[in-house]
Amino acid sequence: MKNNLSTIYKTAAAALVLVTGLSSCKDLTDINTDPNKAAIVPTTTILLSAEKQLVDNLRGETFSLKGAMLFSQYYSQNIYTDQSRYSISAGDLNTFWSNSYKTLNNLEEIIQLNTSEQTKNVAAAGTAGTNANQIAISRILKSYIFQTLTDAFGSVPYQSYGNSDPDFEALQQIQENYTPAYASQEKIYTDILNELKAAGDTLLKTPSATTFGASDIIYKGSNAKWAKFANSLRLRVATRIKTKLPQLSEQHFTDAVQKGVFSGNEDNAVFKYLPAAPNEAPLYRATVTANRKDYAVSHVLINVLKGETGPFNFADPRLSIYALPNARNEYIGQPYGLPLSVAGVNGPTDISLPGTAVNAADYGEVLMEYAEVAFLRSEHDNWNDASYRSGVQRSLEKWGVSADKVSEYLSKLPAANKENVLTQKYLALYMQGQEAWSEIRRTGYPLFLVKPGDLVWRRTTDTGVQEYRFEPLFGNGIPKRLYYPLREQSVNRENYQQALAGQGQDNLETALWWNK
Repeated sequence: MKNNLSTIYKTAAAALVLVTGLSSCKDLTDINTDPNKAAIVPTTTILLSAEKQLVDNLRGETFSLKGAMLFSQYYSQNIYTDQSRYSISAGDLNTFWSNSYKTLNNLEEIIQLNTSEQTKNVAAAGTAGTNANQIAISRILKSYIFQTLTDAFGSVPYQSYGNSDPDFEALQQIQENYTPAYASQEKIYTDILNELKAAGDTLLKTPSATTFGASDIIYKGSNAKWAKFANSLRLRVATRIKTKLPQLSEQHFTDAVQKGVFSGNEDNAVFKYLPAAPNEAPLYRATVTANRKDYAVSHVLINVLKGETGPFNFADPRLSIYALPNARNEYIGQPYGLPLSVAGVNGPTDISLPGTAVNAADYGEVLMEYAEVAFLRSEHDNWNDASYRSGVQRSLEKWGVSADKVSEYLSKLPAANKENVLTQKYLALYMQGQEAWSEIRRTGYPLFLVKPGDLVWRRTTDTGVQEYRFEPLFGNGIPKRLYYPLREQSVNRENYQQALAGQGQDNLETALWWNK
């Protein structure tokens, strides 16, 4: 299987160039659709390219390591500390934005190839699956990406398969639009729920069928699992907007549960990388391949897992999985957000770096997992204890904690309440920095996160005891959003300014619609 996947990855990399060429066609009639000599790139190849591109972008260095994992205070910098104090590179923002839309264009290419009368028969040939099922899975992945974009920036250019709203101008490939309007976050969230529902319902018509075959790294083509993923994502989306659109939120939450959401770790949406170049996991490439040790596990997370802070005053068995001990065989987190002058005082051997399991070349990046679904259901059901405990148990099991340690930990776990459930959710979302950051903004939990002015480190020097407090370079705390890319401010200036008029200033303090 590894050799097969490696071959698929290489083919997919080449396909990205071809897909870009296809997207520049003025009309789909430019594509030779002779069924005997099809000149289109197979949709299976485009799908694999899009999945890898999605995860590379979301979990790569520019957005995850330099952004979401720091904002969530899972990690802390130990050489340069600018990003952990919210100095965000314009180049990194542009990379995340542009790569997101490149991936969306690849998924839209699949939809167009499965929609056009001139290409849809070729698109459905072989192991690719029916046109309708290919479109459904593409809609799910597009919804996932659009949610990450709107949760990062707010209003963004958006496109829908099932809604012709004039504000939805993104991804126009036949007559390319370089200045698309920005859709409001309210419109985007409402439409994402409808897109996920429609896609899930389509896949449930043929749950035993497979779509995209082995080219689908996430679910190996299982329609049934993709439908569960769509419905589970609806729980995430519906929960995010429950204070803004409570009736719509409840409608989708109830419908999604009824139709089937994740019921165990076997349903987790995971993109697993390979142990060999150039297909290693993003964190491995950023640290091992690049031989960098400037990202350590934060003192915030280490101290909570040790039971020294937070609502759980006992050790968490995930500590030895999430982090490595230092040279003295101790778990010591890097103080979060130190001033640059002392950032490098603690060398890589003094503090805990990311654990072996999470920093493996063939790490499986999680897009969504059962534990999150369990915590969402606990919250929905007034902090239900059974769902809460199920979420904790499955998180521990996912990380390979032994059965006896799982039982021991659960026996010490206090009853469910808002703080306990949301804190355990934070611990379970480790490595999923973007979702953790969104939940921190939505809920205000966990309570132990570092705030401006908080003491983060105290050390004794020749001149006495020195104390260091967290002082952001920009903003007044954990960013509520990101800046729009500079290119948007120049190339798409009119729509950029209209977005600000409806949303608020383009700074880190402007709350998103669902967070106001």
